[in-house]
This record gives sequence, structure tokens and C-alpha cells, in this order.
Amino acid sequence: MKEIKEKLEEIVALMNDPEATVMEKEVKEKLESVMSLLNNPEEIEMNEKETKAKLEEIVALVNNVMVDPDIDIEYCIPDVATTAESCDVTGDPYILATYVVSEYTRPTRKIRLSGSNMQNTPRVIADLVTFSIEQFKSEIDSVEMG
Repeated sequence: MKEIKEKLEEIVALMNDPEATVMEKEVKEKLESVMSLLNNPEEIEMNEKETKAKLEEIVALVNNVMVDPDIDIEYCIPDVATTAESCDVTGDPYILATYVVSEYTRPTRKIRLSGSNMQNTPRVIADLVTFSIEQFKSEIDSVEMG
């Protein structure tokens, strides 16, 4: 059901985007994919299993790559990895990166794992996550160092 809701939200967002030129064909394809999911509920179950496996692989890859002592990484991915003390489980799964600058300065960035990003391979997604964390750290450093 979540997948159907996401696809319908994509259609609504597309149609409400004043910048986008919405092609009738594009909306039609998205609606056909929703109808396909409604007609084949087992496909949703299969997609959920694939997504869970993909998320597990992403967590493993990010854990292997991110060994920066200044960055704390917490996962809010229900049924896969939930290491944060409190997770917002109502939305998309996400990774929370906290940059420990000092005892009192601990900026965080939430990196969502959803939507079009999830169409990529786990390696590409993990690379995007680590790049986002590195970029976040650079942004904070430039503000802190002035």
C-alpha cells in the first residue's frame, strides 16, 4: 500500500509542479503502474522484500566506508537497522549523520532513503549517502572555521 501511495504522490507532485511540463503520456504511465500494483498485490510484497535486502546492503556498505571519528551515524530503517534513540517511523527510512564539532556543537543531517534514489544499486546509493555526509561535514567546517 505504501508503494501505491508513493506513486500517487509522485503523480500529484508532478501535476502541481509549475516548472514541470507534464506530458499526458508520463501521467498515464504512472497511473498504469499504480493499477498494475493494485491488480498484483504479490508484486508489492516482492518489491518490499527487494527493498529490505537493498536497505540491508546499503547499511553494510555505509558502515564499511564511514569511519570518520567526528561523524556519528544512526539508522532509522524499520525492520533493517534502527540505532537511533528515537526515530520518525511515519516517514521514509533515513540515515541521521551527526557531526560532533564540540561538546555543545552537534549539527545533524537527515539523509532520506526513498523515491527515485532507491532505483539505483545499493553501491550507488551508499556512495550518494557517503558523499552527502562528506559534503555536510565540509559545509559545517566552512561555517565553523569561518
